Amino acid sequence: MQSTATNVKAYLAELPQDRKDTINKLRKEIKKHLPKGFKETIGYGMIGYVVPHSLYPKGYHCDPKLPLPYMSIASQKNFIAVYHMGVYADKKLFDWFTGAYAKEVPGKLDMGKSCIRFKKPESIPFKLIGELAGKLTVEEWVNLYESHFKK
Repeated sequence: MQSTATNVKAYLAELPQDRKDTINKLRKEIKKHLPKGFKETIGYGMIGYVVPHSLYPKGYHCDPKLPLPYMSIASQKNFIAVYHMGVYADKKLFDWFTGAYAKEVPGKLDMGKSCIRFKKPESIPFKLIGELAGKLTVEEWVNLYESHFKK
């Protein structure tokens, strides 16, 4: 079920305490490493980190009224999700992340194109997710996005 919250505080208020603690810990690590220029917001029913229109006026190609998404975190029904557009767009970043994950976390990585799923909060490599958040600057992300996704 997608959240209808319009701000981060409201999103967090909807969560049960255990999920709230986990999402807050993820937010802390992401914000600690996130390069300057990205902005925390709510989008697609999740907490998102975006390139604001003030830095990239073209916006997201799917809906130019929306800022360019970079990363999101969400409490889904059966898991906590981290979405990172960079691992989908950049094979080198994907290879780094999957290699680092395999060294740090026992068990199989549950990942789609840009979605990393964690069924157990204790299996989340918080510091690794923080490091992933810091791998691309706004400029690098915009250049990568335009080279792969922009029509």
